[in-house]
Amino acid sequence: MLVAQFLCRSGWILNIGIQACKNILENERSGFHLVRFAALVLCLPALLHAGQPDNSQQDLKQMSLEQLSQIEVTTPTKQPESAFNTPAAIYVITSEDIRRSGVTNIPEALRLAPGVEVARIDGDKWSIGIRGFGSRLCRDVLVVIDGRTVYTTLLAGTYWEVQDYPLEDIERIEVIRGPGGTIWGPNAVNGVINIITKRAKDTQGGMVSAATGSFDHGTVNGRYGNHHGDNLQYRFYGRGFDRGPQFHWDGRNFDDWSSLQGGFRVDWNDKAQVNAFTLSGDIYDQRAGESVVATSYTPPFSQVLDQDARLSGGNVNFHWHHDQGEGKSFDLQAYYDRTNRREPNFGDLRDTYDVDFVQHWRLFDRHKVTWGLGARFSHGDNIEVVSGLTFSPADRTDRLLTAFIQDEFTLVNKRLVLTYGSKFLNTNFTDYAPEPSARLLWTPTDTTSVWAAATHAVRTPSDAERDFFLSGLVAVLPDGTPYFARFNANRNFRPEQMNGYELGARHLFGKNVYVDIAGFYNHFHNLFSEDITGAPYVEDSPGVPHILLPAQFGNGLIGNTKGFEITSEWRPTESWRLRGYYSYLHMNIEPGPGSLDIGSAPGIMGSSPEHQVFAQSEYDLTKALQFDADIRYVSELPGQTAGPAGATYPIRAYTTADARFGWQIGHQFDVSVVGRNLLQPHHPEFGSDPSADSNIAFVGIKRSVYIKLTWTSAR
Repeated sequence: MLVAQFLCRSGWILNIGIQACKNILENERSGFHLVRFAALVLCLPALLHAGQPDNSQQDLKQMSLEQLSQIEVTTPTKQPESAFNTPAAIYVITSEDIRRSGVTNIPEALRLAPGVEVARIDGDKWSIGIRGFGSRLCRDVLVVIDGRTVYTTLLAGTYWEVQDYPLEDIERIEVIRGPGGTIWGPNAVNGVINIITKRAKDTQGGMVSAATGSFDHGTVNGRYGNHHGDNLQYRFYGRGFDRGPQFHWDGRNFDDWSSLQGGFRVDWNDKAQVNAFTLSGDIYDQRAGESVVATSYTPPFSQVLDQDARLSGGNVNFHWHHDQGEGKSFDLQAYYDRTNRREPNFGDLRDTYDVDFVQHWRLFDRHKVTWGLGARFSHGDNIEVVSGLTFSPADRTDRLLTAFIQDEFTLVNKRLVLTYGSKFLNTNFTDYAPEPSARLLWTPTDTTSVWAAATHAVRTPSDAERDFFLSGLVAVLPDGTPYFARFNANRNFRPEQMNGYELGARHLFGKNVYVDIAGFYNHFHNLFSEDITGAPYVEDSPGVPHILLPAQFGNGLIGNTKGFEITSEWRPTESWRLRGYYSYLHMNIEPGPGSLDIGSAPGIMGSSPEHQVFAQSEYDLTKALQFDADIRYVSELPGQTAGPAGATYPIRAYTTADARFGWQIGHQFDVSVVGRNLLQPHHPEFGSDPSADSNIAFVGIKRSVYIKLTWTSAR
């Protein structure tokens, strides 16, 4: 009855919002005329009356270091708890951190977190990893937005280019370094990135921002929030941008990027504060430049395709929180997500349905028990665009059923807590897969916490690893005969396994200095490998006669990773904030007994830096003027891109810096001037180095400058 009442009250808002988003995207689908969309967004506040101020940024600016360390997080247990007293390596990127860093997208914001490896590949793609295994899709990290998993089962990972929310609407990003499978399920092997957007009541009134610069040709955001009575709040937003290509050594400027996106959120609480409902949704349409290699069994055998990918989709997300009293509560969440990708070499239309139930209750004063059930079904239809890349079957439905239970047992009141539990999985590929964990938290004083953890996590097979047929040109022999490698589907591909061990400590020195240290050792087996399955042979067809090396994706690699992160923050004065981190990572990945891996282990180890250093200063010159700057060092990537005859081309170590000058004009306008990657005209972050005579396309990330103007209806 309560759910029906909520939907009826908010239905008129949702109808207007959904229809507006659909009309915008349908009208722009053929041309991406950003000017028309910008005009619509800029006129939005003029069409609607002004609302209440957004005070969230002011609240964060006024918080002390001690208060910031006690920020509540929900990622470790799916219920609010203090970040300082969390038995996990967690870092919180706040909305104020995002604003003052000057970043323009979520992947760049993740550079603020220790232990996270962010490398920009080109204008619209990133390689991201946590504690190793950096890759285009970040396959060992689970990414969640307001409880909605955005991990794709097609290729295993996250398409970062379509996770493009207005940064002004993000409340915080909680980054867990280390496994989180007990609570979040499969694929949370090396970490969890939980993106939480602001409540509708915190975004009341109008907001418009516009930016332009040397790389960001034009970005426009518009938002309007209001309320209906005392219990229902809502907001709509629209967003669009047009971005140019990065620097290309060979002059192929293929990676320009344009996007339109719209969405809404509605929150309703009953008067007794027993029930809280949220309904939200987004819809987007993008054009992203791609460069892919297409293989053919006829001359020229291999060619580079520089074409646009068309990316579109949307989602609807429902959440219900019910307070049962006496320490009991439950959360019910359900969402539908559609993605439609038309890339130069393949297409994927995917529908995902998910429902998740979690209940918390106190038991005998010393126990906090959390248990839950979940089900997810993802149906994909794949389209073959070029020869040499085929899915068989072309359409499939992936199933994931989960159950978990976790107990937080207080051994010594306010001082020693043991948390233990397990998740249990059932998928198309596994009948039963547990993900147990045990965590111990010791807080000898109110300013010190020490923790340790032992966990087991799994990554489930992707559709590509089990149903993918891929051919690639290895070489053309002197007599003109082409030599191909063909990877056949492996229906016996097993889940990757990881056993992780962690130790960490946090301490607050007085009121001005905070230090967080975390160390880890992870052991992996059944890791992805590229295995030779037979001797080369001559094949007469299809195409011209050629030599073929049979191979398949396997589980032949084993290994371990170890390292640590040190994070610190110091506030010399109320107007000056200094923070930074150092991350160390050592990876040892090698073929296991009997493995016939072609040589993918060096590429995996070479995709993540051994050392990362980051330092940032935020300084309030006056109440109206701000100057912020950061500098970061990333060590060499020894060779994530393989060349002919097994050669690798390293990315050299680099140091770069960013700066932002902000000016608050009155109570409604903010102006920011931001410079990114200021220390060199361009530098590589992921790919092959042209100085090594590589024939592979290479991209340098440009120095860029932009100016941004933000208007809010009130403060």
